Amino acid sequence: MTFFIRFLWTLLFCIPECRGQISVTQTPAVKAVPVGQTIKLNCRSSSPIVSNYFSWYLQKTGEAPKLLIYDISYRFGSTPSRFVGEGSSSGSDFSLTISNVQAEDAGVYYCQSLHSGPVFPQC
Repeated sequence: MTFFIRFLWTLLFCIPECRGQISVTQTPAVKAVPVGQTIKLNCRSSSPIVSNYFSWYLQKTGEAPKLLIYDISYRFGSTPSRFVGEGSSSGSDFSLTISNVQAEDAGVYYCQSLHSGPVFPQC
């Protein structure tokens, strides 16, 4: 019985408050851009990120997503310099600017953020 009471006390008083899920909004949702033009994609998180942990991915039809930008602004691998990531290391607003858009840039772009603290999926 003592174990049960300690366990119940721990559940009621020691676990941090329930935290809601973090939402991420990307804009524009859909955009067609002529070759040679510039586009800016925006991503807003409902909560600030941890350090610089923010990334952009591109997924082309029939392929797995590929990392383009990591730690807010660093290009991964052979990502062209036409791709520029921007944002604050402790903020919630980020952007990906693609200049001189090429046909091979077509696809679905995703942003990813990392947040601290315990995760409680439901309360």
